[in-house]
Amino acid sequence: MPHVHILQCGDGSYYVGSTRNLDVRMQQHAMGKGAKYTSRRLPITLLWAQETASIAEAYAWEKKIQGWSRAKREALMRDDWGRDPAALETPRRSTHRWLRRDEHPRWLRCDER
Repeated sequence: MPHVHILQCGDGSYYVGSTRNLDVRMQQHAMGKGAKYTSRRLPITLLWAQETASIAEAYAWEKKIQGWSRAKREALMRDDWGRDPAALETPRRSTHRWLRRDEHPRWLRCDER
């Protein structure tokens, strides 16, 4: 059955993936023959997995979870969003705002700095 899963790598980072066969995929990751990302960060540990109805659904969840913050992934693994059920639907947003040309210090004239 298809699954979406979260692994913890040897460096403490998380890897989110999807697969048709979780047992086979875990063996591949453990032998360094899974993803390039995990092969460079061995050993790996399976932290969370969820069976899905189809590989398409597993892949969709993989992409959704990859866009989440570390804290949100940890909440998923703890099943700890009962206080805010909408938390699953909120995408991670960057707090970065591009400066307009007239706001950027590099573009200001010398007498304006």
